[in-house]
Amino acid sequence: MRSRGNPNWGKPTVPVHVVRTEFEQLVEKLRLSSDEYQYSPQLRKWCLKNANTRYVPEYLLKLWGINVNENWGHIAECMVSARTQ
Repeated sequence: MRSRGNPNWGKPTVPVHVVRTEFEQLVEKLRLSSDEYQYSPQLRKWCLKNANTRYVPEYLLKLWGINVNENWGHIAECMVSARTQ
């Protein structure tokens, strides 16, 4: 007979390792507080270069007028190539 229920019931949960985004890693490397983000030329340059491929907070995109191409990347390329065939 098969037992029913959750076999992990009552056992401690396994800790999950938090992985920081590249944006968060850069902010830490530049030693910026959240109030300083908008005034950092290095951070703005990185955001301009990586806005389509990396996480950038939406408020910074709006503040700096960075447009994200939503039809960019592997899925969009597959869709375009499927339409042309």
